[in-house]
Amino acid sequence: MHKDIESIWLDVGTIKKTVHKLALKIDKDYKHKNPILIGVLKGCLPFFMELFLQLTCDPTMDFMIVSSYSGAHSQHIKIVADLRQNIHNRHVLIVEDIVDTGRTLKKIMQMLKLRKPASLKVACLVDKPHAHVVNFKPDYTCFHMDKPRFVVGWGFDYDEKYRNLPYVGILKKSVYSKKRSPNEE
Repeated sequence: MHKDIESIWLDVGTIKKTVHKLALKIDKDYKHKNPILIGVLKGCLPFFMELFLQLTCDPTMDFMIVSSYSGAHSQHIKIVADLRQNIHNRHVLIVEDIVDTGRTLKKIMQMLKLRKPASLKVACLVDKPHAHVVNFKPDYTCFHMDKPRFVVGWGFDYDEKYRNLPYVGILKKSVYSKKRSPNEE
């Protein structure tokens, strides 16, 4: 796997230090609110657990699995596995690995708002503002990617591979250009 990596973008020390700073901010913002963190599986898991374990605001957790597909002029979201907890009047923080186009998270936010949470925000490990095709900005972000790159490791995958790399690396273009264009949401 390591041979397919062009370079390491984020090492684990940098990731953990930045997630710790984010956890301090979230703790301050959610003090006495008992938030529910919702992980969007699968890529969120390393970031989700690192963040969750550092929070002191008495959070609970739940997870969703969604799939997205594009039609003629819109994107449709299918909930493969829904939340088990009721989020009505709860402070909800969606935890996502990456915001690429923003379409999927915007749709998830619209769906969850119908359940009338007390508040609804998004935390992501990586935001790619240059790739946004909808008006969407995460509330909490660890890292911003300023130019197009395909990242893998620490939860990010390509064809379900590389998620277990202990860093976030830039995948060599020769790896993903063989099959198809990468699709990160």
